[in-house]
Amino acid sequence: MKRILLFCLPVLVCFALTGCVTSGTYHKKELEAQNLEKSLQEQRGQYNILMGENDQLKNDVKRLTTELAAMTGEKNALSTDKKGLEETLKSTSDAKNQKIGELSQKVGDLNLKVGDLTQKTADLEAENKRLKEEVARLQKQKEEVQQKSQTYGDLLEQMKGEIAKGQVTISELKGKLTVNMVDSVLFDSGKAEVKPEGLVVLQKVVDILKTVKDKAVRIEGHTDNVQIVGQLAKRYPTNWELSAARAINVTRYLQQQGLDPNLLGAVAYGEYKPVAPNDTDEGRAKNRRIEIVLVAKE
Repeated sequence: MKRILLFCLPVLVCFALTGCVTSGTYHKKELEAQNLEKSLQEQRGQYNILMGENDQLKNDVKRLTTELAAMTGEKNALSTDKKGLEETLKSTSDAKNQKIGELSQKVGDLNLKVGDLTQKTADLEAENKRLKEEVARLQKQKEEVQQKSQTYGDLLEQMKGEIAKGQVTISELKGKLTVNMVDSVLFDSGKAEVKPEGLVVLQKVVDILKTVKDKAVRIEGHTDNVQIVGQLAKRYPTNWELSAARAINVTRYLQQQGLDPNLLGAVAYGEYKPVAPNDTDEGRAKNRRIEIVLVAKE
């Protein structure tokens, strides 16, 4: 109970100060995992029913195979009778032909039954395969939801101090988990090198990202729309260069701390993906940011 209270306290503080993180989001993910578990159980139930039908069809195949063998023996016996009838009862050719016709009809009917049963067996095998794939897909989806919820909760707990100060927000939307850091946490004004205080914050993220193995990590650099002037413009002619340099430096640090570089990517958006209007100091501060986004592997 103490652990739950410790977890809920930062979430409530974040909701009050930033409006970006709610405890309902975490519970929603737990509910999604429960719904997926229920769907998985239903699929398994359907799979068990079909397996029972499969066993019944196999028994039918065995029975019909036995009947086929018996009829084959009957056919052979009738063929022997036919030969004798041809030799001794040539005058009864009409009756003989009728008997042969009946036997041919029986064999034809049996062949139709065997063919129909073969098709049913093939259809059932295809359905069983589809069900197995569906069960595997639901299981994987369930595990992904559980992993996202765990990662989300870990980030909330690890960064509750920064969240409470409004320096960091954490969101999950359309399958993407995003850690949004205002630039002042990581960089001094007009610089792209991560300052020591920023490295401390990044290390908290690194410790959690190391546990995520099935996602790629994209580091996005963003700025406001204020143009770079003066001596700084010689190094960063536009906001493109500044946002790119910042994203690259964060990405390089993550690699240096042990994250797989094959899963890392740096992207610069400059001023062209704002999250707030640029006509106020507060809005511009929100737009100057680094976003660390967990996305599906390509």
